[in-house]
Amino acid sequence: MTKRTNRILELLTNENKMEVSLIAETLGVSQVTIRKDLDELEKKGIIEREHGFAVLRSMDDLNGRIAYHYESKKKIANKASALVKNGDTLMIESGSCCALLAESLAADKKDLTIITNSAYIANYIRGKSNFQIILLGGTYQQDAQVMVGPMVRQCAENFCVDQFFIGTDGYSFRTGFTNCDQMRAQAVRDMARQAEKVIVLTESEKFIKHGIVPLNLRGQIQMVITDQMIDPGTSAELEHQGITVTTV
Repeated sequence: MTKRTNRILELLTNENKMEVSLIAETLGVSQVTIRKDLDELEKKGIIEREHGFAVLRSMDDLNGRIAYHYESKKKIANKASALVKNGDTLMIESGSCCALLAESLAADKKDLTIITNSAYIANYIRGKSNFQIILLGGTYQQDAQVMVGPMVRQCAENFCVDQFFIGTDGYSFRTGFTNCDQMRAQAVRDMARQAEKVIVLTESEKFIKHGIVPLNLRGQIQMVITDQMIDPGTSAELEHQGITVTTV
C-alpha cells in the first residue's frame, strides 16, 4: 500500500462513499492516477466502484481495516509479539491489529496454541505456522468473519490463558474502551474472563473516537500498545488506572 492509497482509505473510512473526482481534487492528483489506485483497492476487495463513486466495501471487512494505517498497525503487532514466548497458549480477538499480531507470531514463534473467535484470523495464518488454532464456536458474522453469541462463552470457559489480545473501536474517559457491535463486545467480555492479562492493541486515532457499546473491562486491562501519536493526557489517564502504555 502506498501513502496515497492509505489516504484514500482514510477518506472513505470517514465518508464511506465519495466521488472519484473529489478524491482526486482532495489529494491533488489526476483522476487517471486515482483510478489506478482504486483499481488496486478494488482487486483486493477493499472498495467497490459505482457510477463515478468509490465505496468502502464494509466497515467490518478486515482486508480494508488492515490496509488502513498498515505500517503503524504492523509496528504495534510486532511489539505485542515480543510479549509471547514459544509454547504459549493465548487468546486473540477479532481486529486488524490482532490479525497482524497473528501474522507476526506465525513468522517468529513456534508451538503456540491460539484460541480465537475470528475465522478471518484462523484463515489468515493458515499454512504459515505449526500452531494449534482453536476456533471458538458461535454465530458467524459474515462481514467481520467473527463468531459471537452465547456459544463463544461456553467454548471459552474450557480454557484459561495468561494473555488475551484485543482491539477496540474507541475510547472515552467515562466508559473506557468501546466497541461498535453489541455481540462482538459481549464475546470480548466472555473471553476476557478466561485470561489473566488483557492487552489492547490499537492505533492512537481510536482514542478520539468511541463506539456505542462499552467493553466494561475496567480492572482487567493491564496494557495498551499504540503509536506515538497518543495524546499525553489520555496516556496519563490510562497510567492512572494502572494500565501500562507502550508506544511504538
